[in-house]
Amino acid sequence: MNEYFPTVVQVIPLDNYHVQVFFDDGKIVDYDTTQDLKSSIFEPLRDIENFKNACTVMNGTLAWDISGKMDESDCIDIDPFTLYELKAINSLIA
Repeated sequence: MNEYFPTVVQVIPLDNYHVQVFFDDGKIVDYDTTQDLKSSIFEPLRDIENFKNACTVMNGTLAWDISGKMDESDCIDIDPFTLYELKAINSLIA
């Protein structure tokens, strides 16, 4: 059986602390980080400019490159399966 492993190919951080997440199969989801930002690990991202500038794709998923060095040991990433389970917003994208 060939099970799909969701792979993030693009992310677009928005001004409202949401991120549009694009998958390799064409699915697009909206990830709301407002609850995550309450956690101390997300503290560096509470500044919207840091949030947007550090947002990237690393290892096939949504991540924030905290150090700016694309160092996997110094990033915050979200499990791609967690993201893929979110409702698709493809119809909302122009």
